[in-house]
Amino acid sequence: MMVLLELCVFAAVFNYISASTEVCTNTLLPGAKGDQGEIGEEGDQGKLGKNGPAGLSGVLGEKGLRGEVGHTGKMGPVGDKGNKGGAGLGGPTGLKGKPGTTCDCGRYRKVVGQLDVNVGKLRNAVKFVKNVVLGLKETEERYYLLVKEPKRFREASMNCKLRGGTLAMPKTSNTNRLMAEYVSQTGLTRVYIGVLAQSKDTNGTSTHVYADSSPLQGFAAWSQEEELNSKVSPTTNSSCVELLTTGAWSHVECEATMFFICEFPKSRRRGGG
Repeated sequence: MMVLLELCVFAAVFNYISASTEVCTNTLLPGAKGDQGEIGEEGDQGKLGKNGPAGLSGVLGEKGLRGEVGHTGKMGPVGDKGNKGGAGLGGPTGLKGKPGTTCDCGRYRKVVGQLDVNVGKLRNAVKFVKNVVLGLKETEERYYLLVKEPKRFREASMNCKLRGGTLAMPKTSNTNRLMAEYVSQTGLTRVYIGVLAQSKDTNGTSTHVYADSSPLQGFAAWSQEEELNSKVSPTTNSSCVELLTTGAWSHVECEATMFFICEFPKSRRRGGG
C-alpha cells in the first residue's frame, strides 16, 4: 500500500516537470537582424523651432562708399561773441581835400548872443509869473504857495491835496525861514503849516508828525512858551500848529480859520537839464 502511494506521487511530479518543459520550449524568441532597407522619400517640412541664442559677433566688414550729401539742417543758435582781434594795417593816405570857405563868425555870434538875451528875458518872465502873479516861493526841490482863503485845519489840508500838494512841512531851518519871510511879505502874522500833535507817549511828552504822517526829524522851531509847556499834552482842539512871522511854531485850535501854505514837489526833468 505504501509503495503504491509513492508511485502516485512520483508520477504526479514527473507530469508537472514535463508540462513545465513544454511551456518553456513554446516561448517566441526574436530572430536575427535583417538587411538594411531602402531610403524612404523626404518627409514634409516640420514646424519652426524656437530662436536659438545669438551667435558671436562677426568680423568687421570693409568701409562702404561715402553716401550722398543730405538736406541742409536748421540754423543753430548764435555763438558767444569772440575776442576782439588785433588792429589791422594802416590804410593808404587819402587824397587832399578841397579848401574850405571863410566863416562869417561875427554874424553867428550876434545871433547866438541875441538868443541868450531872449532866453534870459523868458526866464525872468517865468520867474515874474511864479513869484508875482502866482505868488509862489521855491527851493531846489519844492514850490510854496500861500493861500489867502481862511479855512479850518482839516479844510486847509484837503484844499492843498486838491491842488496836488500838501500843507507845507518846514523840515529844515532854511525852509522854515523862507516860509516865515513869505508870511511877513504878504502882511500876515500867522498861517497853518503841515505839523500836527498826537497823544502823549510813555514819557508823558506829546509827539508830533508832519502832514505826510512822517515824524519830526531833528528840526523843530517851537516858541519859548511852547518849549516851557512841552510837558503838557495839548487838547484835541489845540493839536494843530501855526507858523508865525518870527519863524516860531505854536499850537492853535484846529477849528480856527486862517490862511495856510501849500507845498508842491518840482517835477524832475530828464537829462539833468
